[in-house]
Amino acid sequence: MNFIKTAIEGVFIIEPSIYPDSRGYFFESYNEKIFTDNGIPNRFVQDNQSKSCYGVIRGLHCQLREYSQAKLVRVLSGKVLDVAVDIRKGSPTFGKHVAVELSDENQKQLFIPRNFLHGFSVLSEEAVFAYKVDNFYCKESEFGIAYNDPDIGVDWKIPDDKIITSQKDRSANRLKDILDK
Repeated sequence: MNFIKTAIEGVFIIEPSIYPDSRGYFFESYNEKIFTDNGIPNRFVQDNQSKSCYGVIRGLHCQLREYSQAKLVRVLSGKVLDVAVDIRKGSPTFGKHVAVELSDENQKQLFIPRNFLHGFSVLSEEAVFAYKVDNFYCKESEFGIAYNDPDIGVDWKIPDDKIITSQKDRSANRLKDILDK
């Protein structure tokens, strides 16, 4: 496995070692020892999966305070643009984001530490998205920033007239609102 540091401290792109043969391929998507040896000691407690069609944007979401979650995300089928936004108070990269294309072809994963917003847009006809979290979900702790907040400026690679998102995501907070949380 190759662990690639990004421009934001703590966010890693992970490229697995893939072993193809005449039957298909094999790779380890997660190995606790290898992750710990590479600076990711998080213990994951829950796996989640979603299926979405082209144009869907899910995010930007997080859990606050003691319910914050680190995530290890990947795509089982299709292609997405995955985005992590730093909301760590006092961080020199507060409000900055990392965006990486994840697909069933490149098999890349993204590790997102606690205290980051997370979201993705679906770039293929359909995508199945899977992720591990290191803390259990708490509805009362969920928080979101609008996917189109100009203070973050994510290019989701979807034309405006093709975007599909929830009412909750369309009416979410702005980045400046997180300073009050």
